[in-house]
Amino acid sequence: MGASTTEPTTAIAFLRTVPILRIFSVEKAKEFYCGFLGFTVDWEHTFEPGMPVYMQVSRGGLRLHLSEHHGDGSPGVHIHVEMTGVDEFHREVSAKGYRFLRPGVQDEFYGARTMNVIDPFGNRISFNEFKEPRE
Repeated sequence: MGASTTEPTTAIAFLRTVPILRIFSVEKAKEFYCGFLGFTVDWEHTFEPGMPVYMQVSRGGLRLHLSEHHGDGSPGVHIHVEMTGVDEFHREVSAKGYRFLRPGVQDEFYGARTMNVIDPFGNRISFNEFKEPRE
């Protein structure tokens, strides 16, 4: 028998990736992600009072899930975010005077201007603006 020539009725499309970052304090997470980086808390969930929090923060098209649940990964991950306006973003966060981090912006060997931050839980985020268009 030969290969089927029937076209699938539904196309496969990956619409969004939402990283889950492990946190240990909702207060410190909000101070960093909302107060410093300018994200908004979209929602918070707990199964019952006193249980770990699972929440979503977002800014523009970037969504992150932050979790106190021990089974939702290990702290210390590194995520790579492609964006535009990294120099403006740097000026914005620098003006806030966050006392635990003073990130810079640098030109990377791979063709991007990059601002690297480390959250209070050891997770690293590289905000990258590429000088040339990429696919």
